[in-house]
Parts: sequence; structure tokens; C-alpha cells
Amino acid sequence: MAGRKNHMRTAEEKEAIVLEYLNGPVGYRAVAKAHGIAETLFHRWIEKYQKDGIEGLRSKTGKQPKPNAGKYDHHPSEIDRLKRELLKKEIEIERLKKGYQVKGGGAQKEFVTTFDVNAKS
Repeated sequence: MAGRKNHMRTAEEKEAIVLEYLNGPVGYRAVAKAHGIAETLFHRWIEKYQKDGIEGLRSKTGKQPKPNAGKYDHHPSEIDRLKRELLKKEIEIERLKKGYQVKGGGAQKEFVTTFDVNAKS
């Protein structure tokens, strides 16, 4: 296993290696080298094992539930689409009542009056 980059070990494998160091006469550098583990990583394993036992050695990476999962629906239902379209139409009606029309879009969007400014009321 020495020389394998990013080798994911199970908590049980990590525990066996840590116990080999804790119960054996060999130093942590020698055990880390024998198993192809970086010394700093192995030292973290030892600290985690002494603090939390085997639970401290369990991987915290991998697939985790995402906090925003389902928050942004990329496929809205037909009813939601129609509600959104109706809201846009209502906004447009209110603008027209006030005499404004939207020309352009994005950064070039401008509100133009539809009433003749020079006309006498």
C-alpha cells in the first residue's frame, strides 16, 4: 500500500495501524513509513483516536446531505410556471396603468413613458 496516493482507509484499518503504534515498541515515524502514511496525518490519527476512539477515525468526507438540496427547483411544475407568468403580466399591467413601458433588458433596461409629455391634458 506504500506509495498509493489518496488511499482511503476504513476506520478499522486506521485503528489497527494506530494500535500497532500504541501497543508496539516502534515509533510513530517508523509505523507511518511502513504503511506509506504521511507523519503529520498519522499523528492526527493518533490524536483523534485518543480523543474520540474509532469514531474519530471515521471519514468526514464523501457524500453529505447538501443544505440547499431541493431549494432551487430547476424543473418547476406547470402550475408554478403559470403563476410566474401571471405575476409578470400583472406587473406589466400596473406599469402600463402608470404610463411606463420597459424597453431593453438587463443592464440596458429603461422605463419609457407612454404618455405624450407635450400633450395638453
